Amino acid sequence: MLKYPQPGAVKTRMIPALGARRACELHRALTAQTLRGARGLAADVEVEVEARVAGAPDAAAVEAWLGAGLSIREQGEGDLGQRMERAVREAFESGAGAVVVIGGDCPELTAGHLASAFEVLENGDVVLGPAADGGYYLIGLRGPRPELFRGITWGGAEVRAQTLAAARGLGVEVVEFELLRDVDVPEDLAVWAQTPAAQSAGRDGVSVIIPARNEAAHLPATLAAIRREAVHEVIVVDAGSGDATAAVARADEAIVLESAAGRAAQLNRGAAVATGEFLLFLHADTLPPADFPALIRATLGSDGVVGGAFEFKIAGDFRGREVIERGTNRRARNRQMPYGDQGLFVKRETFAQMGGFPDQPIMEDYEFVRRLRRFGRIAIAPAAAITSGRRWQRHGALATTLINQLMVLGYRLGVAPARLAAWYRRE
Repeated sequence: MLKYPQPGAVKTRMIPALGARRACELHRALTAQTLRGARGLAADVEVEVEARVAGAPDAAAVEAWLGAGLSIREQGEGDLGQRMERAVREAFESGAGAVVVIGGDCPELTAGHLASAFEVLENGDVVLGPAADGGYYLIGLRGPRPELFRGITWGGAEVRAQTLAAARGLGVEVVEFELLRDVDVPEDLAVWAQTPAAQSAGRDGVSVIIPARNEAAHLPATLAAIRREAVHEVIVVDAGSGDATAAVARADEAIVLESAAGRAAQLNRGAAVATGEFLLFLHADTLPPADFPALIRATLGSDGVVGGAFEFKIAGDFRGREVIERGTNRRARNRQMPYGDQGLFVKRETFAQMGGFPDQPIMEDYEFVRRLRRFGRIAIAPAAAITSGRRWQRHGALATTLINQLMVLGYRLGVAPARLAAWYRRE
């Protein structure tokens, strides 16, 4: 059961995060993966794969989308239950001994699940694949059971429960499979990111992850600098901004996610849905250097290097700026201790092995780098990221540097991050 891919008409709950065009691309990718599984089964078992399509302009458009070798039919009128009931009834009328109905948006569904469903139906009456959202990703029947498609609140969290209740009313035993996850809402993008298809699409690509809160004034310049290069995707994770931060990101066609407050939570949220082979964690007020994707690949391609950052440079001109830059770059190179305002980058697989950023309200970059050093060397790419000088200009170079060093000292002495965060944000 498929919808024809028209931007704005498919994966509509994804549009706030992906935009209409990218949501439609995701729909196409999910459908392609589902069909690979179904065709894989058909290559080994005597089954017919039929695509029931809604919203298509004509048959030629559907065949151009899905390819040849499928039986393609229109879904027809009615709600989802009426359309599935019709598809099942017509399949049995055409001589089918068992029918399995699936959608196109469950990336965890495999040909093995489909094969198991038909095996169950050799003797059983109904098989159901429960989805994490309360619905189901698969229903299989050995004969028409129209009651299973009637009186169901389609799209709600009670679909599975209502279907099971209808089966009990018929005295029909239902065999349930493992719980799988559909991809319907932005929170589900992490499911898609784990699939071979998504990771293959992101191979050798850079995913830029930007935590943001009330950064509408600085974000446009950062996004413009990123877009001058070829990146796989840009992910802006907004933590409840009261300004136009999210709108700015959407206008740039970035992926826009919502997150709880806290930079660590934002960074982990973005990394969970990223599909690029390389992850760059970039502050919203920091400009990456020219040709930064190539710099990232080259740096992480060096022997023994597991992570990296760019050289440190502060925007603007104020007394003490050059001293701060030299000291920061010396620390980053000699001690392998760059901070987040230099742009931290790692391979996605390394990030997963580390378990992401530590769940703490401050010093998350400091602790992340300390943990990263246990895996190998941290290198500094030979070009500078330019970070905003607003904090130094507001508080003064000496005071800001002193505050930063006191935070590091307090953290190393075991002061709770929550206490450090409360103190830091009062400054």
